[in-house]
Amino acid sequence: METGSTQSTGTTGDESAEPVWIGLPPGLLRMRRLLLVVWLGLLALALGLLLGLLAGPVWAALALLPLALAAWGWGLLGRNWRSWRYAERADDLLISRGVLWREETVVPYGRMQLVEVTSGPVERHFGLASVQLHTAAAATDATIPGLDPAEAERLRDRLTELGEARSAGL
Repeated sequence: METGSTQSTGTTGDESAEPVWIGLPPGLLRMRRLLLVVWLGLLALALGLLLGLLAGPVWAALALLPLALAAWGWGLLGRNWRSWRYAERADDLLISRGVLWREETVVPYGRMQLVEVTSGPVERHFGLASVQLHTAAAATDATIPGLDPAEAERLRDRLTELGEARSAGL
């Protein structure tokens, strides 16, 4: 299992310095992997039983396909989780994600209209929350999933405070 979710590539304060990237906590990876194993495990069990009863035991071996898919998905979820990170800079928030297609979103604090903290029932069970940022331009709405609730609330409060301070001059 992967350990450590904070990646640092520089210092803060200086605008020309590299941003300090913060990775997502491992709870998000555990939640996603558990959901993968549960759903594909149930599919393999149901497929094995149905094929075993209707077509014979040889055909029941096809139930191993969802298990192979779960093994492949296990690694992909780890790579995806490691690709998510965010950085708070002086004037904006950076969100980076993606393995094959890297996507970096820059959200200026002064353009933020709403910062939400959401947590569905599965996320709450795992002690996770997501921060969603809304701006005037729909294309720049951004989400940071799988944060600890305390960090999500801290980030929401900080972004709201910085957004109000930056938008006062507009």
